[in-house]
Amino acid sequence: MIVIAHLSDIHIGATPESAGRADAVMRTLDELPHDLDAVLVTGDIADHGLDEEYETAAKLLASRHPVLAGPGNHDVRAAFRRVLLGEEGGDGPVNQVLRTERAVYAMCDSSIPGDDAGHLDDETLGWLQGVLDGTELPVFVAFHHPPVRLHSPEADGIRLLRPERLESVLAGRSNVAGVLVGHAHTAAAGTFAGRPLLVGGGVVSTLKLPWEGGVGFDACLDYDLPAVIAFHVLDEDGGLTTHYRVVP
Repeated sequence: MIVIAHLSDIHIGATPESAGRADAVMRTLDELPHDLDAVLVTGDIADHGLDEEYETAAKLLASRHPVLAGPGNHDVRAAFRRVLLGEEGGDGPVNQVLRTERAVYAMCDSSIPGDDAGHLDDETLGWLQGVLDGTELPVFVAFHHPPVRLHSPEADGIRLLRPERLESVLAGRSNVAGVLVGHAHTAAAGTFAGRPLLVGGGVVSTLKLPWEGGVGFDACLDYDLPAVIAFHVLDEDGGLTTHYRVVP
């Protein structure tokens, strides 16, 4: 079986505790008795997109497991690319792929510079189609913004725009193991394009839903609840199971 860890929204620089919470999560993963196939971090690595935030994140995300992190709406593409990836800065989408012997992980950039909502542009969708066409291995498609409603007005107002464009790329693809996203700071599960859709819980904070009293951004984010890790397990029959764990 393939076992991957999925975390999201570490928001280094958002609070004095943000780095410590991310460190606790990564130490938990590094202390596991077995190796993970991958660790995926679906966006909002830095809270303000500052070089020093990414420098801290680079140290925190260093691991014995393969790590693939993508940008979210709080990230700045040029700084992300320069500090985390060691590449020349640039404002184009930061799309990355991790290929292993047993699976492929496609991290798409759904960020819109200067906007909190998400969008997968033509360049990104074309890139993703090429990744899917180029392998028969299971592919995990990851990005930041959920492509469906999660029934939180705050999260739903800034979700992925025009998700039908992505749906058309994924339609009929038997090698898409699942779609992994973040952004909402709440562990959730659903379906999209006929495939499992898994939302990683927040590391820096957790979203309170309307029936929990989470109405308005000031009230809906709880910084005292523990960080969350999702462990996704893909078995030999193609079944995907998710276990959520909190990290005090």
